[in-house]
Amino acid sequence: MHILLIEDDLDLGQALLQALQLNGFTVQWLRSAAATPPVPDADEVAAVLLDLTLPDGQGMVLLRRWRRAGMALPVIVITARSALQDRIDGLDGGADDYVLKPFHVPELLSRLHALLRRSARQTHGEWVLGGLTIAPRRHEAWLEGAALALSPREFRLLLELAREPGTVIAKNVLAQRLEPLGDALDAATLEVHVSNLRKKIGAERIATVRGVGYRLQS
Repeated sequence: MHILLIEDDLDLGQALLQALQLNGFTVQWLRSAAATPPVPDADEVAAVLLDLTLPDGQGMVLLRRWRRAGMALPVIVITARSALQDRIDGLDGGADDYVLKPFHVPELLSRLHALLRRSARQTHGEWVLGGLTIAPRRHEAWLEGAALALSPREFRLLLELAREPGTVIAKNVLAQRLEPLGDALDAATLEVHVSNLRKKIGAERIATVRGVGYRLQS
């Protein structure tokens, strides 16, 4: 897979270039806004790693332009801007993930792999998992053809479990994903949402792995 890396810092850019290549990616590393393509080609690029502060412009300007042009490639923003409003603006502006500097490269790689897995699934309008059908972009789901009445948080929980069916998702990971811009849900609240979702899709569809987390049975 080919990654477009847009980062002006020499040391960080070199470290990311080497780490990505060691993990089997090919990489195009650009260090300025002027060097970037008008719109990255989805047939050539799998994902973009985008620094927000470039020597000749702002990464968010690039990202908004790409999204307005219809680019659907996954984008991870990498930045030192940690304020809540900056994170909100980044996500609202089209970022799929927002990683704060300084960060550990293995964590960034893990986020990239997860995002690529999700992107591969989201290229299809609907996800079909046994008797469950989920339309992520429309925020709709069906069980055996019947529409499910899910609260926004129940739908988000179902979506997070369905991204990696058959894989155990740790409780703390789910708790944070359900509140990506704030404090993670407490354990009791998460369990309530899991219980409510089980009532609607069938308790047997969500397995509990004691002491670890939950797994969607497809």
